[in-house]
Amino acid sequence: MKVLVTGCRGQVGTYLKKQLKYKDEVEVIAVGHEELDITNGSAVINLVTNFQPDFIINAAAFTAVDKAEVDRELAYKVNRDGALFLAKAAELVNAVVLHISTDYVFDGALNRSYIETDEPSPNNVYGASKLAGEKAVIKYCSKYIILRTAWVFGEYGNNFVKTMLKLGQEKKELSIVGDQYGGPTYAGDIASTLISIAEKINNSNDVQYGVYHYSGGAYVSWYDFSVEIFKSATERLVLDRAPILNSIPTADYLTPAERPANSCLNCQKIETQFGIKPSNWQQALNNIQAYI
Repeated sequence: MKVLVTGCRGQVGTYLKKQLKYKDEVEVIAVGHEELDITNGSAVINLVTNFQPDFIINAAAFTAVDKAEVDRELAYKVNRDGALFLAKAAELVNAVVLHISTDYVFDGALNRSYIETDEPSPNNVYGASKLAGEKAVIKYCSKYIILRTAWVFGEYGNNFVKTMLKLGQEKKELSIVGDQYGGPTYAGDIASTLISIAEKINNSNDVQYGVYHYSGGAYVSWYDFSVEIFKSATERLVLDRAPILNSIPTADYLTPAERPANSCLNCQKIETQFGIKPSNWQQALNNIQAYI
């Protein structure tokens, strides 16, 4: 099995590179922006046609949600055009595209968890650019898995857990949004999920391609999540004390990009089709000393 991984230095890409290294009979090329600019169509085609991968796992993305409101052109260039070029190249060599997308393709207005067939309606540029990337993959590649995920965290890159731990060291009191809900998702679990899907596709012709949701199994607010982060950090002596936490409404914490109030993703489809259970984010916090 030959696998091309893009975005190999990002949160998920780092885990993909590490986990694939220990797989027998898997040949991997893992690239970051320095090795491959996915917005350069000819560069993408050259690499893909030379390597002839069976799978292209696209973990590259412009993920700075607030910055995307200002730098709209770059967000679309990476999240839409990059996905388009990878999809077209994959089709040339009959490869499967595994493409990471986001809960932010939804506006968060539903009062239940989102299923894959719910109509996307992003309320910020980041979500709109990622939705455009999804559409490009669907249009130009016949064999694809689009994996929407949410609230990604891990030992690598920038994320909410790392931010909380840093602020917890600096401040005695923090105000955290308590009316936005979602499923925190460990980046290492996303990587293992993508690899598991690739292996199952590689070993079976009976695969339902399409869009899947994958996120943490227990939905919480950002405030609830921060409570668990500091509980784990103090129990494991990463922090001497937890700051005082105050739950505040979104209206009291305005950001350039509007966030969905409901980012809860229903993960039943991926469990039914692939036997993959939701990410255990509580367990991932047990290793919280690695996030400092």
